[in-house]
Amino acid sequence: MKKDMPACPVEVTLMLMGDKWKILIIRDLLEGTKRFGELKKSVSGISQKMLTANLRAMEECMLVDRKVYAEVPPKVEYTLTETGYSLKTVLDSMAEWGESYKRQAMVQSSAF
Repeated sequence: MKKDMPACPVEVTLMLMGDKWKILIIRDLLEGTKRFGELKKSVSGISQKMLTANLRAMEECMLVDRKVYAEVPPKVEYTLTETGYSLKTVLDSMAEWGESYKRQAMVQSSAF
């Protein structure tokens, strides 16, 4: 985890989860532990390279735990940490706002 954090708490939050892929990964891990392949399928449009990079960054920031099983082929599972799970309220607020916006946009577009 980086020692130098922005002074603004909103900026800190954006630093940790401010890209679309991280938000979608968190959304899917809120349902529970997932394997890499399950995340790849559920986060539509993400490349394997991008998923790997985001999971590593999230692990470094202590949002995700990675558990590797000594099997062939290798089995790796990802789980939100307590800190990662605490972002649920942020995602819930985003979902609520998004639903409200969609309703408003539909009403406005039907008025034309």
